[in-house]
Amino acid sequence: MCGAVLAGVLAVASGCAFGPPDAQETGGTPPRFPTPSAQPDSGAEQEVVATVLAKGLATPWGLAFLPNGAALVTERDSGRILQLGPESDTEGLKVTEIQKLTEPVPEGEGGLMGIAVSPTYETDNTVFVYYSTATDNRVASLVLKQKPKPILTGIPHSAIHNGGRIAFGPDGFLYVATGDGSQRALAQDPKSLAGKILRVTTAGKPAPGNPVRNSPVWSLGHRNVQGLAWDEAGRLYASEFGQNTFDEMNVVQPGKNYGWPLVEGTGADPKYVNPLVTWPTADASCSGVAVLDDLVVTACLRGERLWALQLTGNGTLLGQPQPLLVGEFGRLRSIVAAPDGSLWVTTSNKDGRGEPKPDDDRVIRLVFSGGGAGVT
Repeated sequence: MCGAVLAGVLAVASGCAFGPPDAQETGGTPPRFPTPSAQPDSGAEQEVVATVLAKGLATPWGLAFLPNGAALVTERDSGRILQLGPESDTEGLKVTEIQKLTEPVPEGEGGLMGIAVSPTYETDNTVFVYYSTATDNRVASLVLKQKPKPILTGIPHSAIHNGGRIAFGPDGFLYVATGDGSQRALAQDPKSLAGKILRVTTAGKPAPGNPVRNSPVWSLGHRNVQGLAWDEAGRLYASEFGQNTFDEMNVVQPGKNYGWPLVEGTGADPKYVNPLVTWPTADASCSGVAVLDDLVVTACLRGERLWALQLTGNGTLLGQPQPLLVGEFGRLRSIVAAPDGSLWVTTSNKDGRGEPKPDDDRVIRLVFSGGGAGVT
């Protein structure tokens, strides 16, 4: 268990501050957490406290919450699905192996990746997972401890650029982020599943209201999307790995083209949507995305940090993105808004590109001082 305080790194309005949750807003009973070893300095304008909830994991990739406040975590290379909590002690949350899938084939950046909990989990006990096989990437439905049932197959696969994030949108449909599978031109091919954000039903069929009838494609022209999150207005934010120059945060609109491989970063051609923000790849290479109130926060691998973006009511950027946890925990992969208004983040130091410490990989809880738990 570890705590880290970053004083004065993010100046936001009081409505965006994090703190103790309102019991009526938590969406379930949260687990008891260990006490951070470092407390906020009450004299500072804004601080964030980081508490390690679990350690000794191996390349955790996906993270999603169950209705009881416990979290499910996937390990990319082992194929394991772990449950964190709700039981805990002074050392952290109880970590239980729920299931080890044999279907995923780990290779390079592929393996067992995203996980999403069914919006009707309390009645169907179903989650959804994204994983690589020897020939493709696919999405499957899964009643825990049973065999996964593929619902969407044939997503192009390679050692890199496999995408992998899945999440249920406010509309109840499943969104699937894919990479270009190392075949750049496929990102511009509307008939290919590569380099896209897809929108499907829980049966894997194209969702009603998609830009093209009978097509799962929601947006195209993506290189490698690994983060999806929505704000309260229903705007979808997606992180995007660039090539050599710029990584991106995009506001995703249905039917729009985000330019890859013809554009990296901001371009002049109005056919392609420009990013909300770009960063140099050395400072970013961001994967997961989470939204709390008017903050969009993304977890970065190569950049070994979080980037926090404060937005206006109409979704434009307010001020400059703020870096958090720079170098504190190494490579950061997933970030999810927890039911109690905190943020949970996973490290990815055992993925072959990091420098793992004895406690890696870890799951970390972030709480900003000031009260409100992100609930306005």
